[in-house]
Amino acid sequence: MTVTTSSLPIPAPREDGRRRKARRTREALAAAALELVLRDGPDEVTVAAIADRADVARRTFSRYFGSKEEAALDFVREDGSRINALLRERPAAEPPLVAYRRAVACWLTDRDTPASHHRPGIRALLALLDGDPALFGAYQRIRVDAQAESVAIVAARLGVDATRDPRPAVAVDSAAAVLTAALRMWAGSAAVAGPEGPDGPDGPEGLDDLTALVERSYDALMAEAAHAAGHEAESARRK
Repeated sequence: MTVTTSSLPIPAPREDGRRRKARRTREALAAAALELVLRDGPDEVTVAAIADRADVARRTFSRYFGSKEEAALDFVREDGSRINALLRERPAAEPPLVAYRRAVACWLTDRDTPASHHRPGIRALLALLDGDPALFGAYQRIRVDAQAESVAIVAARLGVDATRDPRPAVAVDSAAAVLTAALRMWAGSAAVAGPEGPDGPDGPEGLDDLTALVERSYDALMAEAAHAAGHEAESARRK
């Protein structure tokens, strides 16, 4: 069989030295921020301490992050970018809610580019959000940016203007809210699970529980939407 060049996979663009160095610097700063926030508490951590821990200058930190909270939560930005990349790849025939749900499922189960929840400490950091306004505010801002990109992706899939057609925003906000609710439940259950062993918040069972919880949460959304639609249809028939 003849193989044409158009049938061959297109290799991913190679990362040049400058971009690789920038990525590694960002990762080092984010890891240092996460470690220090979990060890000392958000109020006790300074940007200078994060920069020192990552072995970079204070001004280098400012080139990558606007705050210590943003640095500690950089994994949220990474996950949002990954979900949006997977959303772009979903088949065009999938309705937006289904496409978003399946993108999230792929993100959670992808072992080549693992979701942040594989990493130690992520669940513990998420559990701190409700008790720290600055940390929660940074989390919300990162989520809003990711969802804005998701809305643009869905609008392009539907061929509509998201500023005039509410469907992209409604679909994304609903689907993202389900994921957020599941993550908050998962993080909140960390104290019950305990910090040690395979059933602990960062062990493999904790990850499996999150995946199952996300699936159950999306099932609940779909069931509630179907129930509401049926109720509305029945009410319309009775009029």
